[in-house]
This record gives sequence, C-alpha cells and structure tokens, in this order.
Amino acid sequence: MKPIYEIDHRDWNAPFATDVQNAATEALESGSVLFFPKLSFGLSDAEAALRNPRVIDKSKNVSYNPASDRLGGTVCTGGEAELLKGMISRYAAQTKRFLNALLPGYTQGLIQARTSFRPVEVAGRQSSWRKDDTRLHVDSFPTSPTQGKRIIRIFNNVNPEHARVWRVGEPFEDLAKRFFPKMTRPKPGSSVIMHLLRITRARRSEYDHFMLQLHDLMKEDTNYQETVPQTRQEFPPGSTWMAFTDQVSHAALKGQHQFEQSYLLPVTSMKNPETASVRVLERIAGRKLV
Repeated sequence: MKPIYEIDHRDWNAPFATDVQNAATEALESGSVLFFPKLSFGLSDAEAALRNPRVIDKSKNVSYNPASDRLGGTVCTGGEAELLKGMISRYAAQTKRFLNALLPGYTQGLIQARTSFRPVEVAGRQSSWRKDDTRLHVDSFPTSPTQGKRIIRIFNNVNPEHARVWRVGEPFEDLAKRFFPKMTRPKPGSSVIMHLLRITRARRSEYDHFMLQLHDLMKEDTNYQETVPQTRQEFPPGSTWMAFTDQVSHAALKGQHQFEQSYLLPVTSMKNPETASVRVLERIAGRKLV
C-alpha cells in the first residue's frame, strides 16, 4: 500500500479510462489516499468572498444536507445564505457525478451523506483531545452508526494561497491489531437502549462500538501519535483528495477553506470486501461484528 496514490485528472466532468478506474478502486480499497493535484473547484467572485470564518456559527463548519436541501452551522441569512447553500450544493452534486465516473462499481450502493465547508484554520484551534483532528485517527460517528458501511470522504482545497497539510499513519490492520487488546465489548442491550433514547440515530453494532474505541485510543495516546510511522502530505490550492476515512489513519495539521463530502458504501458494493475495516476487525475478533 502506498499512502498516497496520485492521479492526473483535471476536469470534474471528463470520463476515466477503464484501467484508471480499476487502479483507483484497488488503491482506494487498499487504504491509499487518492490525490488529484490539479482538480480544482472554481468559485465565483461572490462565492470567494464567503471564504471567511465569519460565516459559521458556534460550529467548526457549515453543513449541508443534500437529502433535505437544508443548510446548517451558519450565521448567514437571506441572499447570502442562498449563495452559500448554492456553492456547497454545487460541490455535493459535482462530487457525486465524479465518483460515479471514477468508481462505477460503487454507483448502485453509494449513499450521499452530508457536505461541509470549513473556513476555519485547523492549526491552533482549541478543543479536547477527542475532538482534536490534528491527532491521527480513523473516522467513527458517535451518533450515526454505520453498521459496517464504509465512509468515503472527498475533499477539495479552495484556499487560494495555502496547502491543507495532513499526516497519514500506519495501515488499518496494523493499528487495529495494536489497539484491539485494549478494547472492551459493549454491555448487553446498550445499543438498543441508546437507540430508544435517541442517543444514536440507528442501532450501534459491535463494529461501531469497536471503531469508536479505536478512534479514542489512537487520539489519547500521545506516544503513539509521536512515534508511529507516518507520512506528511500537503494538498495544495486547487487540489482534490479522497479516502476511506474509516480505514485511513489521518490527521489534519493545518489548512483553511476546504470542502468535504461524505458518502457511505455497503461492503457488498466493494470489489474486494475483505479489505473493509469491518472485515479486518472480524478477523481479529474471530466473530461477526454486525
């Protein structure tokens, strides 16, 4: 596995050759970050003026729900809110067309989740260790269990001057084996109770329970953060990148003005399901986790 797999593609709407599609799918499922250094997302002058932290409320990003066409996390109102929503929804639509062209095998299973615009600088942001995205982690959502579905996220840097800087850590199977002995099984009935009390939007599977622990164990272990093998990667202005973020150990060190679109994908839609995080954890645990 290479931490970064670079693809020279500069047009969101241009088709992909079959060999590129196959190589991209293999790299993505193996745990690489797909990097498109020249794939920019253009903004109008009016949209460019929204690259300002003033547009957010108390959250760290502006969110958009493609299913409901609703905008959240912003203080903008009226015409400015409509401009902001139009910009983010355009990114949501663009990424969907792009993924259907690049990864046609995923099309039938792909579930579009929320879109976000992140105009706040990552470096220096005050937060608890659990919410500190400058620490290596894999994604897991406390209130939105995936029940084994993959998390694909596609990012774009619309900062006109500065790169988005990441760290990419060790392969998922290595980190899962490292931390699994410290994990505990969920208490019987806890997932049902949390769902009934609306703490979670769906039942939390044993897989989700383990992934939440893995996220936290990684982040709170300072020695691990400093000593584990890792790759520093800069994503320059006008670049795009994507990964299975439930598999790729990653940390955002610095950067401002970024788009992000999340998708869920059933394991059955993958070309090689055995590389999925849930399958890796099941092999280590020796039992089904969903």
